[in-house]
Amino acid sequence: MPRTRYTKAELEQLVFAQLENLNAIHDLLRILKLQNELIENANKKLQEEIDDVKKKLKPYPANHRNKTS
Repeated sequence: MPRTRYTKAELEQLVFAQLENLNAIHDLLRILKLQNELIENANKKLQEEIDDVKKKLKPYPANHRNKTS
């Protein structure tokens, strides 16, 4: 299997491209974390609203029928 040789300039280009990709991934990860926090906060607020509505609801009276055997 032939061995590929790279020049110093080519290796520097490769490393620079990898660094750019790593920085892009880091930025995306930061955005995803922020979105996750926003979703979690929205879920908490919605759950609180649901709990408030449940507390305000009055249960329907149960319609008990007399069972005759």
